Amino acid sequence: MDFPRVGQEKMGTRFGAFALTLLLSSLSFSLAFSASNDGLVRIGLKRLKLDQNNRVATRLESKDALRASIRKYNLRGKLGDAADTDIVALKNYMDAQYFGEIGIGTPPQKFTVIFDTGSSNLWVPSAKCYFSVPCSSIPNTSLASRVLTKKNGKPAAIHYGTGAISGFFSEDNVKVGDLVVKDQEFIEATREPSVTFLVAKFDGILGLGFQEISVGNATPVWYNMLRQGLVKEPVFSFWLNRNVEEEEGGELVFGGVDPNHFKGKTHMSL
Repeated sequence: MDFPRVGQEKMGTRFGAFALTLLLSSLSFSLAFSASNDGLVRIGLKRLKLDQNNRVATRLESKDALRASIRKYNLRGKLGDAADTDIVALKNYMDAQYFGEIGIGTPPQKFTVIFDTGSSNLWVPSAKCYFSVPCSSIPNTSLASRVLTKKNGKPAAIHYGTGAISGFFSEDNVKVGDLVVKDQEFIEATREPSVTFLVAKFDGILGLGFQEISVGNATPVWYNMLRQGLVKEPVFSFWLNRNVEEEEGGELVFGGVDPNHFKGKTHMSL
């Protein structure tokens, strides 16, 4: 399985709807991203079917384990105004993980990430990930194709319920849909020792949780969207297509709720 790394080009019904609002300042492969005239930024979700020939994946990862890895992460780390809306296309893996595509750097280098509400950091594999099996199948390439806006180098480690990664912090522009988040701090993973990442269908994780649980107290991507005035409202929402026969996995909306997939009123307890 090929994973892209920082500094390297990538080789290679029943519907549920829910809105998540963060008020404390407060996985599409090559799908079109658009900001519509309703002020919402949509990123479509695309369903990813299980490869029945991938015996390693089916043997090492059960559906329950995959659900656990995306539903809730046990993090060990420091606890510590508006224009558009963006929508990200997602892919669904075994009805447990939903993937979307982001870009990092100038020009943007594409990575497939899980959008996770249980963690807060963004991480992707580094070109310096030499010794971890998930990275070993990718030939090394030059960093010349990617220009960092600001070097950091601060060490970082994240411990999830089903695995861990470690590496160092970098800063660069991150493109999510049509939005470009400037000077975003993220982790370049140099070690991915967990079996979870060996059989994963994603390159990294984009955390949508609170900054208080962000490792290194890094500002989450979602917070920077708000601070940089990239979205209309301090709301992001998911529409998840649970029909396993359909390729479309749903969509992630930044800046509001897509009325095409929701009827009625929203209520948020404060």
